[in-house]
Amino acid sequence: MRKSSLIKEILIDSLVVAMNTILNPKTVNKNLFNKRALSHFKFVVAGGGSGGCAAASNLVNHGSTAIIDYANDHYYQPMWTLVGAGLKTTAQSKRDEKSCIPSKSNWIKDKVEGFDPDNNTVLLGNGGKITYDYLVMALGLDIRFDLIKGLPEALGRNGVCSNYGPGNADYTWKTLSNMKEGKLLFTFPNAPIKCAGAPQKIMYLSEAQLRKAGVRDRCTLAYHTPGPAIFGVPRYAAALSVVAQEKGCDVKLKSNLVEVRGESREAIFENLDTNEMSVEEFDMLHVGPPCSPNPTYANSPLADAAGWVDVNRSTLQHNKYQNVFAIGDCNSCPTGKTAAKVAAESGVLYHNIKNVLKGQSLSADYNGYTSCPLTVGDGRLILAEFGYDGSILETLPIDQSKPRRLTYHMKKDIMPGLYWHGLIKGIWRGPSTVRSLLHLGSK
Repeated sequence: MRKSSLIKEILIDSLVVAMNTILNPKTVNKNLFNKRALSHFKFVVAGGGSGGCAAASNLVNHGSTAIIDYANDHYYQPMWTLVGAGLKTTAQSKRDEKSCIPSKSNWIKDKVEGFDPDNNTVLLGNGGKITYDYLVMALGLDIRFDLIKGLPEALGRNGVCSNYGPGNADYTWKTLSNMKEGKLLFTFPNAPIKCAGAPQKIMYLSEAQLRKAGVRDRCTLAYHTPGPAIFGVPRYAAALSVVAQEKGCDVKLKSNLVEVRGESREAIFENLDTNEMSVEEFDMLHVGPPCSPNPTYANSPLADAAGWVDVNRSTLQHNKYQNVFAIGDCNSCPTGKTAAKVAAESGVLYHNIKNVLKGQSLSADYNGYTSCPLTVGDGRLILAEFGYDGSILETLPIDQSKPRRLTYHMKKDIMPGLYWHGLIKGIWRGPSTVRSLLHLGSK
């Protein structure tokens, strides 16, 4: 490109940015003023959720770091179950995204449109391109209400609710708090899901609320899951089955929600053993939605056959592109998609990237650690902690499969602060060290 053409293009870019500043001052990213100089970074982090913020916080001291995310708000999503039960508010789960992104990083406030890993390039929604030495994928997954017929139109009306998605839990609480009598249904999807415990946690909290309101004897509760058990890990499935029985909650296995008829308040279920369809009326229906990979990476060379970012399950390094790593819900690691998973992965990812920078072999291994703090009502909680293949990785030197007040207050009062001040700052990297100390190195 000739010098005169380059100067002309820079002037045009500057004019566009200046006009945008005048017309939309709150939406302008300060880094756009140096757009050409900041088109290449040592580290590019795609996604500004929990995994993206944690990764960027750890990498900023090792070279120029960009984090790409268009969101204005950042949510502590595990709190939404408590919001749906009236124990927290949506406002308590929200912070400005700017306050969560590390100040030393360069925030590119735009959508990611695609990836060209053969040329170390990220494509942006504004038509721009960012190149990198190392890429960290942290784009999460998509909540897919649209995969259940009639659900998008019904959600938020006629008793159809879900704690998934910003603000949705408010309607759950509105419906629950106004319940005087009737039939409450809770469903788990026949697909991947974010936080596998959430669809039944709200059932137990709802049962407690109905008792508190003095209307429990006029209500029935049922949990529909397509699985062969109430939970995927046998140790906790056994404990939860006892809880459900004690609370009078009916558990229907191999039962998959396929359609919602909001106006008539009907839910259509398929029996996965017989393929028979059944219609159940409801007064409240809480849906655990199917989830899927985001098309941005699912349709790129970074994806495996299922659409997730294809990484080594131990090192979190991409199986083809060695300068690409992935953290959180977007990666292919076969374990529960939770904030606890992100915390445990963040330390492994950071350690292994540092090893790559030093030309050393990757020595940190992720063991699949994830956690489901399963609220069961009455201020008690089963703290499920496990790894690959259902291996038990409990931190405390007690039986965590038993409902306890201690673990409930950890979930309600301690974990939010740990998230805001520890996890997304790259400081809290999971409880492995604590676990080892409390078990005298045996775990």
